[in-house]
Amino acid sequence: MDPHTRKLDLYDNSLAENSRGAYPLSFIPNASDTGRTSHPKSIIMLTADAFSVLPPISRLTPSQAMYHFLSGYTAKVAGTEKGVTEPEATFSTCFGAPFMPRHPSEYGNLLRDLIAEHNASCWLVNTGWTGGPYGIGNRMPIKETRALLSAALDGSLNNVEFRIDENFGFEVPVSVPGIDISILNPRNTWDDKEAYDAQARKLVGMFVSNFQKFMDYVGNDVRESAPAAE
Repeated sequence: MDPHTRKLDLYDNSLAENSRGAYPLSFIPNASDTGRTSHPKSIIMLTADAFSVLPPISRLTPSQAMYHFLSGYTAKVAGTEKGVTEPEATFSTCFGAPFMPRHPSEYGNLLRDLIAEHNASCWLVNTGWTGGPYGIGNRMPIKETRALLSAALDGSLNNVEFRIDENFGFEVPVSVPGIDISILNPRNTWDDKEAYDAQARKLVGMFVSNFQKFMDYVGNDVRESAPAAE
């Protein structure tokens, strides 16, 4: 803060590398004094799969939601992370590895139980790549992502036909009005189907390997939600 002008300089790193600003809650006209609201009808988990294996949207059971919450999968790509020259899988527990005092499984159990208790729909949304991995395929079209999110949030996506994903076991829409049907099945977007299968096996193996540290802390329902490595 400049004492003469009383202006906040967010570029000032004299005290910390990451500058932050704070302001009273009253500055936000529609803010809640309690900071609480009703239980959500839909929960969205975001990932960016640079390996082009995950579908653009998947419906998760409460146990699958806990599995993916604990896994926290996304991918680093060149240009967004220093020193990264090719896609790297990243598993960040609870999607961000936050500093929490208890074991992550306790928060995962709480999430699973609340999803089940309040009958919320949980969706895993992939904004990463389609048609091939980073460097070959393309980013998931934002138009399709928005349309699928809108359908998930208004409840209409719950009414379409679903298939079971052969790699991860979650439900994936077969067709959605206004969405190119091919994009919903990642394998169909690859020219080289065998290359897709190999990529899928690789990613599944990464999931399985990463989750080993949680196996002793979760129930059978969550263990059974894990993809099966060959």
